[in-house]
Amino acid sequence: MERSLLRPVIAGMVTAIVGFAGTFTVVLAGLRAVGADSRQAASGLLAICVAAGVVTVLLSVRHRLPVTAAWSTPGAALLLSTGPVDGGYPAAVGAFLVCGLAMMAVGLFPALGRLIALIPQPIAGAMLAGILLKLCLAPVSAVAQVPWMALPVIVIWAVLYRYARLWSVPGALAAAVLAILWTTPSLSVSPAPGVAFTWPVFTGSALVSIALPLFLVTMASQNVPGLAVLSGYGYRPPFTRILLATGAGSAAGAVLGGHAVNLAAITAALTAGPDADPDPARRWIASTASGLTMIVLGLGAGLATALVLLAPPVLIEAVAGLALFGALASSIAASFGEKVETAAITFVVTASGVSFFGIGSAFWGLLAGVAFHLLTRRHPAGLRSTPASESA
Repeated sequence: MERSLLRPVIAGMVTAIVGFAGTFTVVLAGLRAVGADSRQAASGLLAICVAAGVVTVLLSVRHRLPVTAAWSTPGAALLLSTGPVDGGYPAAVGAFLVCGLAMMAVGLFPALGRLIALIPQPIAGAMLAGILLKLCLAPVSAVAQVPWMALPVIVIWAVLYRYARLWSVPGALAAAVLAILWTTPSLSVSPAPGVAFTWPVFTGSALVSIALPLFLVTMASQNVPGLAVLSGYGYRPPFTRILLATGAGSAAGAVLGGHAVNLAAITAALTAGPDADPDPARRWIASTASGLTMIVLGLGAGLATALVLLAPPVLIEAVAGLALFGALASSIAASFGEKVETAAITFVVTASGVSFFGIGSAFWGLLAGVAFHLLTRRHPAGLRSTPASESA
């Protein structure tokens, strides 16, 4: 019996390690960008790991399905691109709490989910691409600023991407850690991460700049694809209960700095696919092991934060950017289909990083894209625009 458990347990542990190592730098950089100090950032990483792990274990055991929860990587990238908001870090925490409650509301009221589905896919994808662009440019900036550290990281990432894609980002992270340790005489870190409670503050600019786009990118880029992965492997996941559980996990972790818990998208295939176990009815063991491993990894948040603080910020952003190249490519591919102009406007405004009235560019990109979509949705007879290629 023990031997029969080995395969799904190992698959679950690999899932958690890959998910953690691949993008924890994005989480820490995002929290720091919205005003968290080192202790609050470590607390946020711990909270989001524990929340995702607990949600994974509860859903997997309760429904005997390989349901894997994770943090919102696009959401963390959003925080990095948004930066400080009115009200500081407590206002960001308030936005995290509202995002979690909004996910629960969608679970309770399906009509809200249908309303969100009305946002055209090109607009949602272009907004995400605009959020990710700045971070995905970081490897280029790192080569210019710290070439002796950045070049080995990028080379290792590229080689592993070619021959062992699953380990490309963890390998790049390991190279970055070695570079940090090589240039740092000593590493001082507390044995366990502290828990930093932050009383949430609610401001209009934080709700519009963080809560709304965080909710949208988490739903569109994580929950919906995660559901599709499970459905693709023949499972019928209880989406309402999943939204209630992930929303509750997000809300519970918000006051400790966790930004959003959602269905895993990419790593979901590691526990839901045949590599986890030939028997689909036993793959919930893999997701359960993944959740337990994620909780354990959260205990290393203090060490992870210390390493990040020792590194040049651009190097950490470079590793995060490498981790998000796939997400950027997917969002661009999803954006530029039929509504090319609408997607382009959404992308450009979001990527610009502009802020008006204390509200970040993700909201303005979404607003601009929706407005242009409504403006051009119907063309009166004889007033259709002529493509530039035809008018030249």
